[in-house]
Amino acid sequence: MVWCTVLIKQRDVLRATLAHAKNGAAAQKAAPTNEQGGYDMRLCELGFKDARPRFLRVSRVLLFAVIVSAVAPDGVRSEPNFPAKPIHIFVPYGAGGVADLTMRLLAQKLTERTKQQVVIENRPGAGGLLAAKAVLDAPPDGYTLGVIGNGQAIGMSLFKKRPYNVLTDFTFVSITARFEMLLAAKADSPLKTLQDVVAAARKNPGKLNFGAINPGSTQNLSAHLLRQVSGVDVSIVPYKTTPDLVTAILRGDVDVGFDFYAGLQAVLSDNQVRIIATSGEERNPLLRDVPTAKESGLPEYIVTSWNGLAAKAGMPAETLTILNQHINAALSDPALQATASTLGMDARGSTPQEMRDRMAADVQKWAAVIEEAGIEKQ
Repeated sequence: MVWCTVLIKQRDVLRATLAHAKNGAAAQKAAPTNEQGGYDMRLCELGFKDARPRFLRVSRVLLFAVIVSAVAPDGVRSEPNFPAKPIHIFVPYGAGGVADLTMRLLAQKLTERTKQQVVIENRPGAGGLLAAKAVLDAPPDGYTLGVIGNGQAIGMSLFKKRPYNVLTDFTFVSITARFEMLLAAKADSPLKTLQDVVAAARKNPGKLNFGAINPGSTQNLSAHLLRQVSGVDVSIVPYKTTPDLVTAILRGDVDVGFDFYAGLQAVLSDNQVRIIATSGEERNPLLRDVPTAKESGLPEYIVTSWNGLAAKAGMPAETLTILNQHINAALSDPALQATASTLGMDARGSTPQEMRDRMAADVQKWAAVIEEAGIEKQ
């Protein structure tokens, strides 16, 4: 009977532990002691021989449940052989854009490294919500990733309602590419430098035009930011597409256009436009003769657009580590970096924390620009 009582006490401990694992701080109290109503002694009434195997079966079941609850609180457990099946990357832009091209280069290298197919899924439209929904509807097991970046940081302040919070609803995996803004003028423009632009704008308030695509885009907000940090009075003209903007620059409809290298590459190669400044921390390796805005007397004007990969919040730490290592190794491939460089991209990875810190900083930065510019929320 003593042995039975010990077993029953162990059973009660297991029950209490299971309740705690399931309910956390709100766990149920352990089973009552003899003084609180007595142990259920029915096991002992079966006799020593019958009680032992029956209770041990119960003990094993309870212990297994406790272990599973402890290692998989969100229902997702790391896989020892991750990845063991194809990985899908959802891109919130159409095929052929900078982000899409970056991901296709990366997907090829990841496929080679992991021996699993990495599939690109384009989900353009709705301000990136379609791609985000695909990621957030999937389990955070590492097999469904999405492209997010400063566009999502802008969206936190640009849209009245978002079905997600980019800082809390995602697991940040790694930054994948960075690309700065180019400030372009017509080749025969009298504005040869950024200092020329600022001086002309101050001499003729309200006369100069800056051009960029879609209000609320990184390009458009970059134009607003330059106006804010320089204190000049200029008009900012929105265009639907980059080709529309390029046409406006060549016709002289705008004095300075804002876009990325990939968008201006065609007119750069035949010398139809001149880049008067870049917006990065350092000079663009493809445009060594072009100074940064910081070098041109505007140290507050630094704009580096970026993209990275994320999953739904709750990814197991082991899976996150494996993914981050594979992505950083793939991005360090010389052939990938050379190809990315021709598109004006700096293909370089990061830690998950560095990506999250960058997102948080950009959310704050662009919120201030949007507020000062008086851009109406969509």
